[in-house]
Amino acid sequence: MLRNNLKIAWRNLLQKKGFSFLNIAGLAIGMAASLLIGLWIYSELSFNQEFENYDDIAQVMQTQTFGGELSTAVNQPMQLAGALRNSFDDHFKHVITSSFTGDELLTYEETRITRSGNFMEPGITEMLSLQMIAGSRNALEDPTAILLSESTANALFPNADPMGKLIKIGTGMKAQVKGVYKDLPRNSDFGDLTFIAPWELLNTVANFEARLGWGNNWFQTYVQLQQGADITAVSELIRDVKYDNIKSSGDDSGPISKPVLHLHPMSKWHLYSRFENGVNVGGAIDRVWLFGIIGVFILLLACINFMNLSTAKSVKRAKEVGIRKTIGSGKNQLIFQFLSEAFLVVLLAFVISIVLVLAGLPFFNDLTDKTMAIPWGNPMFWFSCLLFMLFTGFIAGSYPAFYLSSFRPASVLKGTFGNAQGASGLRRVLVVFQFTISTVLIIGTITIFKQIEHAKNRPLGYNKEQLLYFPINTPEVRERFETIRDELLQSSSIEEVAASDVLISDTFISNSGFSWKGKDPGMSEEFNTLRATYGFGEMIDWELKDGRNFSREFKGDSLAFIVNESAVRYMGLENPIGEMVKWGDNGSYKIVGVVEDMITRSPYDQVRPTLFILHYGRFLSFVNIKIGGRGNTRQALAHIEKIFNKYDPESLFTYNFIDQEYARNFLNEERMGKLATFFALLAICISCLGIFGLSAFVAEQRTKEIGIRKVLGASVSGLIGLLSREFVVLVLVSCLIAIPTSYYYMNSWMDDFYYRTEISWWIFIAALVGALAITLLTVGYHAFRASYLNPVKSLRAE
Repeated sequence: MLRNNLKIAWRNLLQKKGFSFLNIAGLAIGMAASLLIGLWIYSELSFNQEFENYDDIAQVMQTQTFGGELSTAVNQPMQLAGALRNSFDDHFKHVITSSFTGDELLTYEETRITRSGNFMEPGITEMLSLQMIAGSRNALEDPTAILLSESTANALFPNADPMGKLIKIGTGMKAQVKGVYKDLPRNSDFGDLTFIAPWELLNTVANFEARLGWGNNWFQTYVQLQQGADITAVSELIRDVKYDNIKSSGDDSGPISKPVLHLHPMSKWHLYSRFENGVNVGGAIDRVWLFGIIGVFILLLACINFMNLSTAKSVKRAKEVGIRKTIGSGKNQLIFQFLSEAFLVVLLAFVISIVLVLAGLPFFNDLTDKTMAIPWGNPMFWFSCLLFMLFTGFIAGSYPAFYLSSFRPASVLKGTFGNAQGASGLRRVLVVFQFTISTVLIIGTITIFKQIEHAKNRPLGYNKEQLLYFPINTPEVRERFETIRDELLQSSSIEEVAASDVLISDTFISNSGFSWKGKDPGMSEEFNTLRATYGFGEMIDWELKDGRNFSREFKGDSLAFIVNESAVRYMGLENPIGEMVKWGDNGSYKIVGVVEDMITRSPYDQVRPTLFILHYGRFLSFVNIKIGGRGNTRQALAHIEKIFNKYDPESLFTYNFIDQEYARNFLNEERMGKLATFFALLAICISCLGIFGLSAFVAEQRTKEIGIRKVLGASVSGLIGLLSREFVVLVLVSCLIAIPTSYYYMNSWMDDFYYRTEISWWIFIAALVGALAITLLTVGYHAFRASYLNPVKSLRAE
């Protein structure tokens, strides 16, 4: 029976090639889009899961109150790991202090490469279950050792054994290669960990023990729980560890700013990373839900095409159903037959969709910044595909099967059967649903890009154009900065040079312990801080609202602040110039200038209160250069490289432009906008295929009517309007549903942004006009073709 049903299904496909093509093409595109989204969702949900200790690894986070707001961060003091080991050793298998991942210059003889890595305590190798190619996991117990990833070892030691080789990290640290491990999964938070150096090496060279206390949150702390330990219970045990140690060390910052620790499990690092007022409110999981829903809707759109075209062609198959029922076929047999046809179409569409996925994966990986591949050898993948096909086949074929099998043979064979109003009504509902989804995606895509442009067009408060920087790798560059600056300025292509501890596009350093006249005694304050040399403000062309810039004419500027407008409001100062601000044991500083608020972090967030400090010393990390004058960029770069190599010959000359750093703030939203555009176009394409097929069917069914109308004098434009009117009405109805729906959901999405655009009325008009234009172009082809048919041939054919 099954073989017979499949033969009939195959013959029907070949007999109606046009409709078969539309059905298979629509389903193939829908299934390919859903498969791509499925691969992306799997990649997101499986983030970090390749680590053996995935369920037991966590990161210590702390929540503190600053300026009346709760702030949660991963930054921790270096002393925390030891305190956790000493007091809660029974609950932890490993507790690790780690630096933040950063690029370091690795040098062996004449070979120099820049790679990202961390300085970590020895237990990290067991925590991450490193797969060692050479050496052992316990190598980091030697404070002069270093472990390299396989790719880093190959780059640094091509065609040579790296074991035992002495390499230089940066320009001041030396370590011996004691192990090589397999590259860590790209789909993880440690994908950029291409080398691991001992924490003790960094600690010794930087003299952290003497310099840093419990108030310096410069590092990260990872833990691995003992098997069976409850993470919630352990979080409760450690919540006051930092606060208790601050009090015992005599640095009590008060109950209002009391830091509270908790453990954030590895399973939530990637998808649940956003905290508001101390509460986890989601993160990337929102995008997973969004695109999962989009994938389901795209698949439904493709299934709707199949249902619409199958029921629309029901008249052609009515006699077949009538005869089959007359000779004894039961309703269940007919349902099985039509479902078999649907599953055959789905199988063909699935094969084509796999081909489309293979062709589209390179583009999709580039779009999503991933390295996804079809897991051919994974049984779960094929099981999921089988369920996927069964689900799609049932959704696509269920209504046509039940509808076609319900025909009454007596009515059909007498010729009194007509296209039921119920089926026609359902087709209208499904068309409305299709274009509602497509219109919502169009409006959503426009809104996303409008929000991105809104953020991009916010006034920066400084000039980022032609502003580049390079890192300071050696103390000699800091000590001789003024000489280097003078030599750089000898080029007519360079306008200004200044050094800073952080980039103007990323003021991530914050400090507390400030007091001033009128400060609320119960207030726990925090300011972003940026240390820089003379000329920094003039170089970035910030706007001075009051007071003056740092100047060599004023010797006391080494104890002076320039503050931004947000800091003035934060401190409650009416006349800030001349006010004194005490900074812990560092002394009292005078406010000498107020600058306009600048975007120095995410352009979507509120500007933070910021203090600018004149500084020449160990904290300087970057040389910033303004290119301009009478030369060009190429000449400037050549001159900069020459001076750099003169004073730091052991380092690689690497530079970046500030505008490129700033552009990275928009990567996630731009990626989301591109994905939304991609899937919106697919949804529109699928909807157009469906309406193309329906319009062809309507034109075919009304051939006789069109012929009579032409004989009676109907114009071509009138006939085109007649055939297009119903579809235009359906699209208008879908827009009326889509507009308020999209407005509600896009408003909810933009709640995540402090600075947000308005959803303008023109977006809805553009979506409406676009949907109508697409409909008229799609339907118009068949309407135009039908209206130009010779009425004599039309009536003779009838």
